[in-house]
Amino acid sequence: MEEKKEENLQNEVKDMKIDYHPGQKPLGNEISEEMKKEMEKTREKLDKFKKQVLKKYPFILAIGILPPQASEKFEEEEEVPEEEAKQKPVHVLVIIPEEHFKDMAKIKNDIVTMVKENKPKLWIHVKTPVDLFNYCLDSKYDVAEAIAMSFPLFDNGLLGALRVAEIHKSLCLRKFEKYVASYVIAGSLVRGTASKTSDVDVYIVIDDTDVKRMPRLELKEKLRSIIYQYVAEASELAGVKNKLSPQVYILTDFWESVKDAHPVIFTFIRDGIPLYDRGTFLPWKLLLKMGRIKPSQEAIDMFMSMGDKVSETVKRRLLDIVVGDIFWGVSTPSQALLMLYGLPPPNVYELVKQMKEVFVDKEKILEQKYIDILDKICIKYFKGYEHEKIKEVKGVEVDKLLKNSEDYLKRLKKLREQIEKRTQEKTIEQIYKDVFQLLEGVFGKKTEGQILGLFEEEFIKKGKMPENYLHILKEIIKAREQFAKGKLAKHEVEDVRKNASMLINHLIEYNQRCDLVSLQKGRFRIKAQNKIYELIFTGDKAFLIDAGSVSRITEKIEKSSAEELTNSMAEKKEINIDNKVFDVLKKELGNFTIIL
Repeated sequence: MEEKKEENLQNEVKDMKIDYHPGQKPLGNEISEEMKKEMEKTREKLDKFKKQVLKKYPFILAIGILPPQASEKFEEEEEVPEEEAKQKPVHVLVIIPEEHFKDMAKIKNDIVTMVKENKPKLWIHVKTPVDLFNYCLDSKYDVAEAIAMSFPLFDNGLLGALRVAEIHKSLCLRKFEKYVASYVIAGSLVRGTASKTSDVDVYIVIDDTDVKRMPRLELKEKLRSIIYQYVAEASELAGVKNKLSPQVYILTDFWESVKDAHPVIFTFIRDGIPLYDRGTFLPWKLLLKMGRIKPSQEAIDMFMSMGDKVSETVKRRLLDIVVGDIFWGVSTPSQALLMLYGLPPPNVYELVKQMKEVFVDKEKILEQKYIDILDKICIKYFKGYEHEKIKEVKGVEVDKLLKNSEDYLKRLKKLREQIEKRTQEKTIEQIYKDVFQLLEGVFGKKTEGQILGLFEEEFIKKGKMPENYLHILKEIIKAREQFAKGKLAKHEVEDVRKNASMLINHLIEYNQRCDLVSLQKGRFRIKAQNKIYELIFTGDKAFLIDAGSVSRITEKIEKSSAEELTNSMAEKKEINIDNKVFDVLKKELGNFTIIL
């Protein structure tokens, strides 16, 4: 009975990878309480075993419990005695760095001694990363996949990186296996130096030799999109922080690069380890190892010629930085501030000139040294390049210009705040001035308090304007006071402006109605000598209009003009109807009658 119980417990530990790896939920209620207690004891033993091993050999890369499919392969490989295999031991994989390969036998013996009396029984396998990847080179991809799914007792990053690559590979193969020629890992994972946060470099070769329905480039881009979509999913399923960095090649381009002996492809073939291959990658790797892949003379000449262009390329790029990135980086924000000020964006020459005239000379809010920086970048370098006076620039000059441009842009941010404050100040003052000028036109020259009182008495209480207009008027007065103290926010200025515009429009309409009534009071039609005349009083003046001709009435009827009449009406003086005007009309025109 005890033997049966022990065997069941061993099986549960062997299957831990299914239910207990990062990113997955633990075993559920289907396990009895007694079994849970036994498994907890087993975990405690395994944890104690892990600590013992790591204390003696702290350089160990990973310790993992192998799943059944891998355990069987390892039993066959290491020829585990049949009696031992029948006891169904828990197979534990210990991965050590390649440099400790010579001590592998000693390390294994020491670990076996540590677990001799351990229950459940553990069977120890000590491997290096090279041993693991040799399974892939022998096309035993199922073993590598099983190792990747080991339950990690300890992992310095190797098992996690391998697991996320295997999951990503499985997702890609499940989606479009017929197009995947090879799925290869490289970089720190292959070197055995992967950490828990290392990028996992993978190379995927897409078979485009049998594509008939779409262009090869389109196939590559479509599959690349899907491959990248699976990156986040694979990391989540694997429960690791390692980020996959896939590189996608199409097979025809890959062959071409091998033929041309491209250095990147050479390195990829030499160091890469396939997790999946349909006879594409491994033959090239073998041929390279045999020295059968050699670069052509044309390829050598092509790569040698790359060195001849280094100096020219670097000089061109340095110049591109100055006349492209730095110039546009300072000129565009400068134009933006001139636009904020209310001016249209100028050309290069006018830009420097206007920045100086507006912000240095007129507003006095920008220092001259920043204009010097702008002038140097825009005129000396940019225009100098356009006129072929500047043909190259040194690295030290680029560094200096870059630093100056950073200082300039920092100053522009502060300048923007200053411009916005000035604009807001002008906005508040203009609103206040416009409103009170209109109110003075109605009530005459009065103090602020008097106007406020008259506004309430004459307009609000008599129902000539809505009640909220009194609140708006008080808000304008308060905003002016708050802004002077620096307590008014930008959005509050905008709110005051919007509300004030309604009040101003209402006051303008009111004044226009008053002017119209006043004008009608000083306008008469008279009939004399069988003709109709129009008599207009404007302030203390009087005009007579006869079929379009304008005359002014003084001691007599004198010739005038439409312009004089218009100007007189614009003065908006109180209309004075002088009876002497009627005497002059009777004397000049004879008897007349007023037509109502």
